[in-house]
Order: sequence, then C-alpha cells, then structure tokens
Amino acid sequence: MGHDGEGQDGGRARCPGAGWDDLMKADSRRPPEFMVEDAYDYMGSEPLAAARYTSPEFFARELKSMWPNVWQFAAREEEIPDSGDVVVYENAGRSYLVTRQADGSVRAFHNVCLHRGRKLRLDSGWSKDFKCPFHGFTWNTDGSLKEIPCRWDFGHLESEQMALPEAQVGRWGGYIFVKEAEGGPTLEEYLAPLPDHFRRWRHEDCYTAIWVAKVIPANWKATAEAFMEAWHSVITHPQILPFTGDANTRYNVYGDHVNVALTPFAVLSPHIDPAGKSQQWIVDEFLKYNGRAGGDDLKVDVPDGVSARTHMAAVNRERYTEMTGRDHSEATDAELLDAFTYNVFPNFGPWGGFMPNIVYRWRPWPDQDRTLMEVRILMRNTAGQPMPRAASMRRLADDEPWTAAVEIGALGGIFDQDMANLPYVQDGLKASKSGLVQLGDYQEIRIRHFHRTLDKYLARFG
Repeated sequence: MGHDGEGQDGGRARCPGAGWDDLMKADSRRPPEFMVEDAYDYMGSEPLAAARYTSPEFFARELKSMWPNVWQFAAREEEIPDSGDVVVYENAGRSYLVTRQADGSVRAFHNVCLHRGRKLRLDSGWSKDFKCPFHGFTWNTDGSLKEIPCRWDFGHLESEQMALPEAQVGRWGGYIFVKEAEGGPTLEEYLAPLPDHFRRWRHEDCYTAIWVAKVIPANWKATAEAFMEAWHSVITHPQILPFTGDANTRYNVYGDHVNVALTPFAVLSPHIDPAGKSQQWIVDEFLKYNGRAGGDDLKVDVPDGVSARTHMAAVNRERYTEMTGRDHSEATDAELLDAFTYNVFPNFGPWGGFMPNIVYRWRPWPDQDRTLMEVRILMRNTAGQPMPRAASMRRLADDEPWTAAVEIGALGGIFDQDMANLPYVQDGLKASKSGLVQLGDYQEIRIRHFHRTLDKYLARFG
C-alpha cells in the first residue's frame, strides 16, 4: 500500500484489491452519480505544525478570525417546535438564544443583558420573554425591549438601541445554523453540494432520538479529525475489521466546506485474510459489533451463493420500510449499509444514508485543550405521525465511559476506543520534538482539506 518518496505519485496510490468503484458496480440498485464520482484532489504532502492544536495564540486567532465567519449547527427543529421554545447555544466565547417565533420562523439573539452583561438564560426551554435575573431588564422573544426597571433612571436609553443584537440564522434539513458576522455565503452556498446529496435521505423527516456528550481532554480539531478517516480501525477498532472495508474507503472533497468518507460495510477488511471466512461469518460479526446494523438480537441467514453485503442490504431494505412506513425499494445497498461520514467545516458531522443516522458536533470547551464532543442518533419519523420532540442531551461525567450511555449500544465501545487515544494525542503534540504532524496523501485528505480551509479564514479575516 505504501510507496517511497514524498508525494512522488501525486497522491494517486490506493489500497490494492477491490475498492469502492467495484462495490458500486456490484450494487443491486443504480447508485446516484455523487456516490460514484471520485472528487479527490491531491493537496500536497507537507506536514502540519503541531502548534495548531496546542498554542493558545493559534486558538485565539481561530476565535477572532474563523468562528464568527462560519455557519455553525446550533439546534434541530424538533428541539424548538413551539413558539417561545429556546435553545441556548454556546461556542467559542459566544452565547445565543435560538428562539422559535410566533410566526414559526427562528431567530438567534446574543444571550447577554445589555445592562450589566449577565447571561439572560443558562438553560434551554420555553419562555414568554427574556428577563435578566440580576436587575430585571426584560426583552420580548423577538429581541425587542420590553421593560427597564426604574425606567426614570435610564432616560438616556432609547428602546430601539436596546434591542438584543442578532445573529444570522439559516435552516436546512431539520438543522438550524447561526452565523455571527454579517455577509458571506448563504447557508445553501456554504453547504453545497451536501443538500443535493441529502435530498435522498431527508433529515427533515428525522428527529433526535438519542443525544450523548462528553468533554474530551484534547483540541477540538484533533477530536474531530479522529472521525475523518477510517484506516485507524486497523489498530483502534480491530473488532470491526471482519465487516468494514476500512482501506477501501472513498474520500471526496467539495469546495471549501464539505468532505465525505464513504466506508463500505458487510465486506471484509483488506487487512484480513479471507481464507475460511464465510459470508455468514461476515454478517454475524456485523450484527455483533455494529448497533446501527440491527444488533445481535437480529438473526440473518445468508443464502448460499449470495454475498453478505447483498443479503444484508436486502434485509435492511425490507426492515426499514416496515419500521418507518417509507418506501426503500430504490435505496442502494450502500445507502442501507455503509458509513457516509460527511463533515461540514468547521465542526458539524452528519452521516448520510437511510439507516439511523449519527450526527457529530465538536465545540472547544472552553479552550484549545478541551472539546465537548456530542453524538446524536437521528431516527426517521414514522410516515404520517407527529414529529417527536428531541431527546435531551445527556452529558457524561469526566469519569464515565461512553459505554455508560447504554442507549447508544455498541457505539459506546467504539467511542471509548477513540477517546482512549485523544488525551495522549494532545499530550504528544505538546511534547513533540519535531513539532510536525505528517499526513497520508489520500486517506487523510479530509484533514488536509480541513486545515486548508481554516487557513483561508485566518488569512482573510486575520
């Protein structure tokens, strides 16, 4: 798989053997073009500076020049279904009140009293207005001033100048985004081509069924990057190799803000000797270690002469149709099995496909050495039924493993394996003698793409 000489092949090397293209040709349904295309561009082989993850000064540049100018996933529609519902979204030194208005629209106000600076709210919920607990300055949920106690002492303040400052709001696919700075690309422009891809999977028909979070002692970028490539599975997640084509992953990048890893499941890893490994064994291992596949309480018998991948997809095609009342007859095998791990710069990671979808979000918490990592599981709402309200976030304590969140099933063990690396990644980056991070040309292209975009924001707004 390797080659000698830095970048001598221009990033064209790929894992030998059957790859993503072969799986697309063998799919029982015709894949859409975006699943077939190879949207990879060699971005060089230069190392990254370790200080990007450890330096308080670099972190301060991100706060000043990047975060105010990007669209951030702040809430899901089902978190605030009713007028007056509020999500307190905090990140990168800012706090917002993301609020459902009487007309059904959504607005986001800075969560700071304009009198003495106290936060107006500490928790999400419902409110008829925003009243400061310190002195009682009060605003309507549309951000307009409602009341100043002892108004006679504030004759110098006009009501219009006391409206709460507002952030931009964008909405797509059941997701609500905020952006602090005015101008820049629209949300649709920023996300492109993700909305076109997700049109098939309709996250607007989904709801947050499970939501778990934990503070990780590592930089937010290092934490996010642990989910940008699949080949760490060989060492970190060996139990999934019997059903995961880790090194057969297709990596695509789009514009500045979107990239994806398309990792096949229900196939043997190229790192496993196929001798003596039956198709039934692949499915059995898949069900044992991948909760999204159905769990080991689901029994699937693979017929003779049929591949594990084809048969497991057929089972899911029928099972998901029955579960949701939605037709899956045209869903490809890949969309019913595989990990379509998208990343939207800087900290939003929604999974595509038709099965229950994972959604990641990473927030610096509050500095360069800690990250609040959030994992949501979206379920498709049953056709014709009211949309359930989102589950509340369960935040794990520092000493609680991810497996303590039994609601996420086998994923808890996977996340514990990932998180076991990250504190030592952060420590190692600080202790590094070379001060450099070396990346693979292809399998880590999403990390390089991420940093290239970050540099563009730092240069433009620095």
